[in-house]
Amino acid sequence: MAEKITTTSGKAVAEKLLQAQAVKLSPRQPFTWSSGWKSPIYCDNRKILGFPYIRDFIKSEMCNVIFAQFPEAALIAGVATAGIPWGAMAADQLKLPYVYVRSKPKEHGLGQQIEGYYQSGQPTVVIEDLLSTGKSSLQVVDVLRQEGMPVLGVVSIFNYGFTTVSLAFEKAGVPYVSLSDYPTLISLAMEKGLVGAQEQDILLKWSTNPAAWQG
Repeated sequence: MAEKITTTSGKAVAEKLLQAQAVKLSPRQPFTWSSGWKSPIYCDNRKILGFPYIRDFIKSEMCNVIFAQFPEAALIAGVATAGIPWGAMAADQLKLPYVYVRSKPKEHGLGQQIEGYYQSGQPTVVIEDLLSTGKSSLQVVDVLRQEGMPVLGVVSIFNYGFTTVSLAFEKAGVPYVSLSDYPTLISLAMEKGLVGAQEQDILLKWSTNPAAWQG
C-alpha cells in the first residue's frame, strides 16, 4: 500500500527554498498555472541550481531520504525535465546508475522514452522536483514498470499537499516522500513575517480546493 513518508528536515528545506527565491507567495495578485488554475504561490526549484551551497544541501537531504527509505535502490530515474539534474546529482552521490524519463518517446533516432542504460528488474527510485497533481511522476512510474523496473517510490523536493496527490499515489501503490511541503512553508513564512494573518488565511483556503479558487 502506498504511503506518504514524512521527513524531519521539512522546515530547513523550506527555509532554503525561500532563500533561493524558488518560492514566490502572492495572495493578492495570484499566478496562473499552465493548467489554468489561479494560485497564490509559484514554485520554481530550478532557481536552486544557481545557489551552490543550497543546491548541495538539497542534494544531501535527498540522498539521505533515498538511503534511509529505499536502501535497496539499484537505479535512480529523473523525471524530465526539472527532475533531471536532481536525479543525476543524487545518483552521483549514491554511486548508483542513472536514467531519465521523457514525457513521451523521442520522435526521431531510436524513439526512446527512457534515456540511459538500465536492466529490467532494477529496483528504482524516481526523482521529481515538485509534486502538484503527481501526474507526470506517475506517468514515469508506469513507463518504468512497463520496462520491468519495480518502482520503490518517488522523492521530490516540494509537495503542494493536495488530497488528489495522496489518492493518485495510493491508487498506483507508490510510496512518496517530499523534502518539504506547502503547510510547512506557509507556517515558516508566517513565522518570518513574510505573510500576515489575512494572507495566511487566503493561502490555506487555496490549498483545500485549488481548482476552484479564484483569489
